[in-house]
Amino acid sequence: MIFKRYQERILIRVLFMFLTLSGASFFLVKGRYEFLFILAPVIILQLVDFYNFHRKAQYEVEQFVESIHYRDFSRYFDVKEAPLELKSLRQGFNEINSTFKLISRERETQYQYLQKILELVNTGILSFEHKSGEISWMNESFKNMLGVPYLKTIHSLERRDSALYHEIINLRPGENKIVSITKDNNTFKTLLAVTAFQTDGKVYKLIAFQDVNEALDETEAKAWQKLLSVMTHEIMNSVAPISSLAETMGHRLQASVDLLEGQPGAFDDLKLGISTIRRRSEGLLKFAETYRNLNKITTLNLNKVYARDLFESLHNLMEPTLEQKNIDMEIILKDPDLSLEADTNLVEQVLINLVVNAVEAVRDSAEPCITLSALVGANNRAIIKVADNGMGMSPEVVDNIFIPFFSTKKNGSGIGLSLCKQIMLLHKGNIQVQSIEGEGSAFLLHF
Repeated sequence: MIFKRYQERILIRVLFMFLTLSGASFFLVKGRYEFLFILAPVIILQLVDFYNFHRKAQYEVEQFVESIHYRDFSRYFDVKEAPLELKSLRQGFNEINSTFKLISRERETQYQYLQKILELVNTGILSFEHKSGEISWMNESFKNMLGVPYLKTIHSLERRDSALYHEIINLRPGENKIVSITKDNNTFKTLLAVTAFQTDGKVYKLIAFQDVNEALDETEAKAWQKLLSVMTHEIMNSVAPISSLAETMGHRLQASVDLLEGQPGAFDDLKLGISTIRRRSEGLLKFAETYRNLNKITTLNLNKVYARDLFESLHNLMEPTLEQKNIDMEIILKDPDLSLEADTNLVEQVLINLVVNAVEAVRDSAEPCITLSALVGANNRAIIKVADNGMGMSPEVVDNIFIPFFSTKKNGSGIGLSLCKQIMLLHKGNIQVQSIEGEGSAFLLHF
């Protein structure tokens, strides 16, 4: 409507100019030159007015285009002080700017809203331009997950984690893959999900990083529990009758000794065989009973417990052993009031197991030392650390250290660290290990 009025003003000027020129042409043909001198100034004035009108309109349009180019939608074109012929034009520009401003504000609100949502989720999100590799966006969860405060291009990641970089580059849109990521000597598993989109003629990759370590640990623990339950049930059901039968046969054999007096060698062989069956059966029963302990812990008695009390109790318990083996124990507790919600008995069992393992690990160290420390980690979660300066472990051992039955000791049962992990999972936490061969190991309990 506004620009229609503007067009009407142009049409009126053109119409008046047409009439004036038509009149001048008529008088010129009729030879009435005296009238031409009267119309000539009028024609000149109309041409000057038309030129000025278009020049002003062009200037206004240039100003408007400039504001659009620089996205200066706050610019206001004064309507009251404008010439009459430009008022409708300026009013139209103001309305367009207001519309652009509203659209821009809505887009900014949506962008901020989406950004806040993506910052709140625990999933790391990274977006980069496929051809150049330039990072367009990454959220705080991604930065915290990888310990990367800033990345200019995706190729910068190669210097930090070459394996992860090549996994990201090689993943195709729609694919998912679980990869291992190492941060501060801690390794955790992450599910990578990739999608792609195109905008402004450029193709972008969007990568989601989902930490699945806890979910995998829980699934693995449940699988082992089911396996152990079946194994112990079958072993005990099978071995118990054998042990009972061997004992019965031993009694009957003793009662039949008179019949075998002429064959003393046969009697001794039978007695030895039955004794062997019984001894091995009892050994298998004890074995099954030991591993049944992995399934016994199902509930917790949670209480508020101070880290200093746990350390004091552990130190008093282990002090005689440490003195006997000439091992120093260093306790680091910056906050004496640090506490956690835990089952005291079970957590003490975990700490005893870890310290006993540490004592074994430092047996060949020149200056054996075990360090207990506690601190507050991310999300105000308490962390207890048991470290030693022992022989350390190889990466292969670290990968298998929490698997039931796995042990590096000659007489180890392979149940200790598996039990520790189950206890920590029941606390909705986890246990992690850091180890360097020849330098030592550290176990971190995340509550």
